[in-house]
Amino acid sequence: MIKFNKFYTQFNIISLVLVIISLGFLIFKGLNFGIDFKGGTLIELRSSDNKINVTSLRDNLNQMDLGDVSVKKFGNDQDYLVKFENKDKKKDIIEEIKFNLDKSFGNDFDFRRVENVGPKVSEELLRSGIIAISVSLAIMLIYIWIRFEWQFSLGAIIALFHDVIVTLGLFSLLSLEINLSIIAAVLTIVGYSMNDTVVIFDRVRENLRKYSDIKIFELTNISINETLSRTLITSVTTLLALFSIFFFGGEILKGFSLAMIFGVIFGTYSSIYIANTVLVRLNVSQRTILKEEEKI
Repeated sequence: MIKFNKFYTQFNIISLVLVIISLGFLIFKGLNFGIDFKGGTLIELRSSDNKINVTSLRDNLNQMDLGDVSVKKFGNDQDYLVKFENKDKKKDIIEEIKFNLDKSFGNDFDFRRVENVGPKVSEELLRSGIIAISVSLAIMLIYIWIRFEWQFSLGAIIALFHDVIVTLGLFSLLSLEINLSIIAAVLTIVGYSMNDTVVIFDRVRENLRKYSDIKIFELTNISINETLSRTLITSVTTLLALFSIFFFGGEILKGFSLAMIFGVIFGTYSSIYIANTVLVRLNVSQRTILKEEEKI
């Protein structure tokens, strides 16, 4: 049997430090919001000239006074993803860019995709994303409160907050773009982490009824080990699929798959070392379970 409970305190300290650091990055550095949330224009370009590079393309676009401009490789060496503010809100800006690029580099660019997001739409999308995450956390809290006792609910929601904050903190640290697909990934992380936590909690409650003479410190360890094979199989198979998407799914899916990879790892970890340690700190016992059932 693996002695997970030997490291409860050490990993709790590590998690607390990670959450504080993540909050620091989120407050002082912020998130790198994509075009979905801050508005602007996105262009996917394909060049027929191998000599054109990101630097020369960025310098050329910066001369057009477009506002904040981002240029990066997208897929293969001849594809580029250009994002800019379009701060003057020019309606014919795409035609101007085409003319400027043709003049500077020759007729070497194919405009494969153009997307525009206005500031009002982007504000609504950001607000909707925040509401979606908040509502999902609230519903999860209510579900666990009904399904289990309040101590279990508290442990589950703390674990969820840990997963979301640390994942967003990593995105802030690495300056990875936050767009609608990342919001979808965060919502999926919430569901995945909760599912893993509920499986362990079910076994903990079952063992509380079965072993009245075993303290919660040892009981959580027994429960984690009894559900470990299921946890590992689910996590590893999910990660295999996510790594496949990350490496072979193309540039557009990298952010989503990376967020999911972080979420699965943190969700598995928090189910063991966050949710269960809350039960230990609150000293949950068989008497606690019986009292709650008597109220019902």
